Formats: sequence, C-alpha cells, structure tokens
Amino acid sequence: MGRLAALNVSEARSQFASIIERVHEDHEPIYLSRRGRRVAAIIDADDLDRVLELAEDMADIRAAAAARAEMRATGEAPIPWEQVKADLGLA
Repeated sequence: MGRLAALNVSEARSQFASIIERVHEDHEPIYLSRRGRRVAAIIDADDLDRVLELAEDMADIRAAAAARAEMRATGEAPIPWEQVKADLGLA
C-alpha cells in the first residue's frame, strides 16, 4: 500500500494483525480512513519514537532561534556557560 493510500477502518479491523506486521517490516505508516477521510495512522513504534525525537529537536532549535532573535532585538548579552552552571549548582 502506498504512502498516500488509506485503508477503510472496517477493512483494517479484519486485517489488523497483518497491518501491524506490515508497518513493522516496511517502516511505512498505513493510514486509516472513515467516510473517505484519513482519520488515523498505524506506524511502527520505533519509527514513532524517532519522529517524536526529531520533533523535540526541532522545537529546541526553534526556541534557540527565537532566543537569539530576542537577544539581537534587545541587545542583551548571552549568559556565559560557566555562570549558568554555577547558578544551577552544577559547577
């Protein structure tokens, strides 16, 4: 089944075990549809973990970019790493 194709929820119910096996082996999600609209996806658990890690990394990258932009806008100087560690009791 192609990446964009969707399997009807009723069909998926009868093929659940084979769908689980397929997403685990192929590492491609299978989308489920109801009334012609995609409503869910079945994805390998390890693949989902990687997607979530990447999403967290992207959120951190965006937060860092926003912080740098704010520092440029305000003229605020960065806090030295040694001071951060000391403030947190890590030094």
